Amino acid sequence: MAHNQPIRIIDRQSGEEFEEKVLGEKWIRWAYQDAGSSLIEKCLFRSALISKIMGAYYDSPLSKGKIDPTIKELDIDESEFAAPKDSYQSFNDFFIRHLKPQARPFKTDPTLILSPADGRVLVFPKLDGTDFAPIKGYPFSIEKMLPGLHERFVGGALAIVRLCPADYHRYHFPCDGLITHSLDIDGALHSVNPIALGAGPDVFGENKRSLTLIETEKAGTIAFVEVGAFGVGAIVNTKTCGPVKAMDEKGYFKFGGSTTVLVFEPGKIQFSTDLIANSAEGKETLIKVGEELASVTA
Repeated sequence: MAHNQPIRIIDRQSGEEFEEKVLGEKWIRWAYQDAGSSLIEKCLFRSALISKIMGAYYDSPLSKGKIDPTIKELDIDESEFAAPKDSYQSFNDFFIRHLKPQARPFKTDPTLILSPADGRVLVFPKLDGTDFAPIKGYPFSIEKMLPGLHERFVGGALAIVRLCPADYHRYHFPCDGLITHSLDIDGALHSVNPIALGAGPDVFGENKRSLTLIETEKAGTIAFVEVGAFGVGAIVNTKTCGPVKAMDEKGYFKFGGSTTVLVFEPGKIQFSTDLIANSAEGKETLIKVGEELASVTA
C-alpha cells in the first residue's frame, strides 16, 4: 500500500464505495511506514505491555467518559444496543456490548456459511498452495498461521473479516458443527489495519491468536482463527468445546481492532459472488455478522 493511500471499502448494502476512517492513523503510519521508526515499532508493537496497560485502563471505571465521544466520532447506532449506554461501567463494558437479536438477522439454512463478525471482508476462493495475500506483494502463509494444523487446508479457501473500533466486537459460529480442537498461541500485537499489513509484518503468523477446528456435516473441517492486534486487551472465547449452532456466540475481543479468519478445506464452499468480485479488485466489503459469506458445494 502506498504512503497515505486511503483505504477504500465497498458497502455491501448500498454497493457504494467509501473511505475508511482510521482511529490513530497518523500513529500507525508513523510506526509502520516511517523509515526512522523501527525501534518504536519494535518496542510498541512487538510487546504486549502497552496493550496490557491500555486494557487495564479500558476495564476501569475511569474510561467510562470515553463512551459518548466514541459513539459520536464513529457514528455508532445506539438503537442496536441491548442495554442503554448509561448502564456500561467501563469503556470495555461498552465495547463488548450485546446487540438486540433483531439487529443481526440471519437465515437458518444449513447450506450457508454466515459471516462470523461485523467487519470488512476479503475472500480468497482458492489458495495458491498455503499462501494468501491481503495486500499486493505481501503473501502470508496458513502454515505459519495454523502451526501443525494446516495440511488439510492447502489449496483451500480463506476469508478474513477485519474488525474496526466502531464494530460490534462479539463473534459467532458461521454454521452448525462440533469443536474438535482449540489452541491459544502467544505472540506480537501488530495492528491489523491494511496500513500495517502493507509494511510487511506477518500479523497472521506472528500475532497472538486463538485457533479452533470445527467439524461440520456439509462444509468439512473449518479453521476459525481470532487474531489479536495492537490495543486488544484480550481474546475471550466463551464457547470452546462441544456442539455449536450457526450464530451461537463464540467469544469477543476487548478494546482494539481485531480480525477473524475462516479457512476451508479444498472444494467445500463457494464464496458469494459480490465478495469474490470485490476481493479480486483488492477491495474489502463491509459485512455484518449473520450475512451470507459462502455456500457449501456438496
